Amino acid sequence: MIKRLFDILMSSITLLIFLPFAIPIVIVLRLTGEGKIFYLQKRMGYGGEPFQLFKFATMLKDSPNLGPGDITVQNDPRVLPAGKFLRKTKLNEVPQILNILKGDMSIVGPRPLTPKNFAYYSEDDQKVVSSMRPGLTGIGSIVFRDEESIISASDKPVDQCYREEIAPYKAKLEQWYHTHRSFITDLLIIFVTAWVVINSKSTIYRKIWKDLPA
Repeated sequence: MIKRLFDILMSSITLLIFLPFAIPIVIVLRLTGEGKIFYLQKRMGYGGEPFQLFKFATMLKDSPNLGPGDITVQNDPRVLPAGKFLRKTKLNEVPQILNILKGDMSIVGPRPLTPKNFAYYSEDDQKVVSSMRPGLTGIGSIVFRDEESIISASDKPVDQCYREEIAPYKAKLEQWYHTHRSFITDLLIIFVTAWVVINSKSTIYRKIWKDLPA
């Protein structure tokens, strides 16, 4: 209950602060690319129930059926010009405040995955992850903040790289969060998220949480 009240309070304040900045973003998206402002994508949520995740539209609307599908790679040609800035600054994720207010998500929790990528988790990992409300940010989001570069640097096909290298480690990170979750941990994750957005190469999270899975 405390976590939910915190989510409502913080997301409401953030929404009010962000509204003046949202207007120029909406105008730019409306006038560029395909003219689409929001993108809704099916993600797996609390209790294993799917929900529609809100984002600013940063890619071609038919992106799921093009190239690597659900997975975005570095210099992905499906990303629209304005989308590159929004994705780099993580501003494309801000509409998920609406998901938090609806109760689909929390501010901190496991990053919600598409059904396809969620299926790469083992059954045990799926049970643990779906027992928590997914988050706007989380330990997995911090460690894999530059996931696109990791995939692009791999010599494996995109799907194989995600399935064999990224998904297993993400599962370990979410298991770690499940064990260590607390109000203090959530506050630290919010702080570290802001820090790594500004300092993208920082590994401060390794100094704060020395017991993170290797």
